[in-house]
Amino acid sequence: MGKQHDKQQAFINKNADERSLTTYFGQFDVTHKQRTNRLLHFICVPLMVFGILTLTWAFPFPQIGFLKAYNGYFNWASFVIAFWVYYVLKQSPLLSYIMLFIMFAFSYLVMQLQNWDKSGGLPLIWTGTIIIALAALGQYLGSIKEGRASWQVDKKLFLIAPLWVLHQLLSRLGVNKY
Repeated sequence: MGKQHDKQQAFINKNADERSLTTYFGQFDVTHKQRTNRLLHFICVPLMVFGILTLTWAFPFPQIGFLKAYNGYFNWASFVIAFWVYYVLKQSPLLSYIMLFIMFAFSYLVMQLQNWDKSGGLPLIWTGTIIIALAALGQYLGSIKEGRASWQVDKKLFLIAPLWVLHQLLSRLGVNKY
């Protein structure tokens, strides 16, 4: 009995970084059973990612001498995209390629919002803030609908949520390898 208990305790105490995507996806599946909550997450999680990208794009990036002509091609969002794709690559190469494509599409949309900002539209920083606020509100309402009004304790789930949404969509398309 002692050895079995030690194995169970070792699994429970396992470092969060060592848990697999399957474990995290299982956590999401258990805590996101209600249909409305799932739908809100499928809408709000990508909006949250888009809002974060928009917000980081809006922050001024310093001119760096060695970049010379490439100065205009780098901004804080470039680092967010690089971190995100690297993080996802460590979890799943297939999901990282798809997320990279999604990040390119989001970048294009942010550039369109930036052009709108320059032509007198809503400032990019406010657009990103509003998108994040609305997405967070949607996720919060979904959690209330699920019957739990608090946010998850595990902060890593914030990084895994977009992967879970993508995994759910791919599973519906018949792609189960990630």
